[in-house]
Amino acid sequence: MMDTSYQDLLRERITQLRLKKDVSERRMSLDLGKTDSYIRSITSGKALPSLTELFNIIEYFGMTPAEFFNGMEPEPSARVALQNRISELSDDDLEKVRLFISWITAE
Repeated sequence: MMDTSYQDLLRERITQLRLKKDVSERRMSLDLGKTDSYIRSITSGKALPSLTELFNIIEYFGMTPAEFFNGMEPEPSARVALQNRISELSDDDLEKVRLFISWITAE
């Protein structure tokens, strides 16, 4: 079982992306049409965004929900690490992987 809660991971992910975007908590809050302390209340653990607001935050970062949540794992599982590597392969290499998987899963 992991020591970090999903709520903590969500807060850390928002902070990570906000810093990468080089925007303050206040600026991001105002850009989202909220009070100037909105993002601070989320990152400090005082509040969590509603699902609708979470999607607005994800959109603010120009990401899909899959991209946003993919970066939340503290230590990517082997499956996630492999998915990340596969997404970088050419079509020819993907076909090789498909054939290999077919070969190793054949009974």
